[in-house]
Amino acid sequence: MSEGGFDPTIHPPARLQIMAVLAGVHDAEFALLKKIVKVSDSLLSKHLSALVDAGYVNLRKAALDGRQRTWAQITKAGRRAFADHVKALEALAAVVDRMAAE
Repeated sequence: MSEGGFDPTIHPPARLQIMAVLAGVHDAEFALLKKIVKVSDSLLSKHLSALVDAGYVNLRKAALDGRQRTWAQITKAGRRAFADHVKALEALAAVVDRMAAE
């Protein structure tokens, strides 16, 4: 994590969306994340890999209806990092609001 609570691993918009979804559910299937984030399979895989490498997401693979499926789940460290990142974004938004009010 970098200074000020901003996390460069979480900050890219697609990863921020992924983390937001995962923070609100027990787990999410790859296809659902792809639909929400609106990226290709390969790009979603790259984003998930970066989050897994950071220890923020766990992936689980299993067969369902004869097809291999992947589910993603946020980790405790990922939940903490996401919360810190959101707090940093909220603090930035508050500064902008104050400046706009002046």
